[in-house]
Amino acid sequence: MPGKALAGIAVVGLTSLLAGCANGIENGALPSSPDITNQTGRIITLWNGSWIAALTVGVITWGLILWAVVVYRKRKGDTKLPVQTRANIPLELMYTIVPLLMIGVLFKYTAEDIWAIKDTSATPDIHINVVGKQWSWDFNYVDDDVYDPGVQAALTGEEGVEATLPTLYLPVDERVEFTIDSRDVIHSFWIPAFLYKIDAVPGRTNTFQVIPQEEGIYQGKCAELCGEYHASMLFNVAVVSRAEYDARMEELRNEGYTGQIGVDDYSRDQVVQLTETHEEAAS
Repeated sequence: MPGKALAGIAVVGLTSLLAGCANGIENGALPSSPDITNQTGRIITLWNGSWIAALTVGVITWGLILWAVVVYRKRKGDTKLPVQTRANIPLELMYTIVPLLMIGVLFKYTAEDIWAIKDTSATPDIHINVVGKQWSWDFNYVDDDVYDPGVQAALTGEEGVEATLPTLYLPVDERVEFTIDSRDVIHSFWIPAFLYKIDAVPGRTNTFQVIPQEEGIYQGKCAELCGEYHASMLFNVAVVSRAEYDARMEELRNEGYTGQIGVDDYSRDQVVQLTETHEEAAS
């Protein structure tokens, strides 16, 4: 019977693990490449280390539980009442000290990684101000004094809609400093492939730095429930060469998007227009 129980636990655990690997990043799995940014490798290492530690504790705990069930089970014909109180000072010290040491080690590595990830003391190559709004994003390219107004497209489910989403351009292998603001309610600026998200809070500016290291198109989204069309608050991130980045800045300049969009540059008419667009698409 214990053998069958162990086999059942193993099958359930393995099935869950394989299912999680197959579902991909949309269900919380981490990307396979540690080189997407200068921080993804650090985050993946911490994630994997934490899971290894948790699984090790779990296996030991499950093993001890099953061992106690088998060894100390009630035998046939045994009518004696088991001992109700028993002390073992060395054992009690062990299961008090060992968890404290484990938590201390996990705290050390977590605190060091958080400190490194949130460090903004380095001199950035470019500055980008992101302003969250219901239900899209404005991108201010501070150094080039141009902006990209986040005009959100209605999501119809048809192919090609992703290409109409607002796109944030980043030059590869250059340090980017983001300042994140909100124009109305709390949003959360999240690029899943970068393994990092940060809140956009009204009246407060949050800052972080990152170096994109792999060219490509990545998905971005709002990770904070912010209203009726929160799920449509999507954007693209294009990590490109410096030449392509400069060409995009010149394109915005030629289109008349010069200057910066402030946090207070906001009209409720924009929300009404976006709402009507979504409702028309839904109907």
